[in-house]
Amino acid sequence: MLNEAIEALLNKPDDLAPEPADGHYVDATFGRGGHSRLLLSRLSPQGRLTAFDKDPMAVAEAQTLTDPRFAIRHQGFRHLSELPAASAAGVLMDLGVSSPQIDDPTRGFSFRFDGPLDMRMDTTRGQSVAQWLATAETRQIAEVIRDYGEERFAGQIAKAIVARRQERGPVSTTSELAQLVADTVKTRESGQNPATRTFQALRIFINAELEELQEALAASLDVLQPGGRLVVISFHSLEDRIVKQFIAQHSREVYDRRAPFAEPKPMRLRALDRIKPSAAEVAANPRSRSAIMRVAVRTTA
Repeated sequence: MLNEAIEALLNKPDDLAPEPADGHYVDATFGRGGHSRLLLSRLSPQGRLTAFDKDPMAVAEAQTLTDPRFAIRHQGFRHLSELPAASAAGVLMDLGVSSPQIDDPTRGFSFRFDGPLDMRMDTTRGQSVAQWLATAETRQIAEVIRDYGEERFAGQIAKAIVARRQERGPVSTTSELAQLVADTVKTRESGQNPATRTFQALRIFINAELEELQEALAASLDVLQPGGRLVVISFHSLEDRIVKQFIAQHSREVYDRRAPFAEPKPMRLRALDRIKPSAAEVAANPRSRSAIMRVAVRTTA
């Protein structure tokens, strides 16, 4: 939803050949720069774009952009809060793991390739999944796989991981973990690798993705100027639920029950749209089939 996201952010359909946009925009998840490059092509000489990403490879890619209107920050998007209040005409968040990350065996995001069980978005800091699994208790592992992967066999998988650690040493590669899960989960969902939910859960946990999303959404309320657009693309129900509830929460007036006659706090957002990828996009890029894009606008209150 590359074009749809930029059109929603700018509120200017491309086919109408609009005037270039002024203002400061934020690409909160640079990835490999597809959204940023298209957005820069739609900005005026006075426009500016600030991008965030905690992946060193993404930052290296961003540094190849020599456009003076562009700046990259090697930070997670929770650091949106460091931008000046009401400074952004639009904030775009394209959540989750990128295709280059999935397709690089050294990153450990995919069970399709054998590689180190890492999964860190920022490889310069923090524990890898392998390091965490080497010491985590059965209960902790089960909670992570259940809560972040919605995996009904979380308890059995956690026990198998710890048993393997005690017998032969900790799991250290993607293929080892994928095989262990396959041997443990006897009932498979049609068309889905049995390790899918476990890999998703461990990736979300090790990168604190849901917590960071909540912080970034809260920060966007302060960073967006009145009339500014918030565009969020999510790829699984846990992310989308947080985004949906956040927009709904701030799209209504809030009454203080302790002061029933006081003026309500005005709503801060207005929901605009919920968009799914087109059939043509899903055919060209099957990974997009689960994407949901939600659009909201910052109110003047």
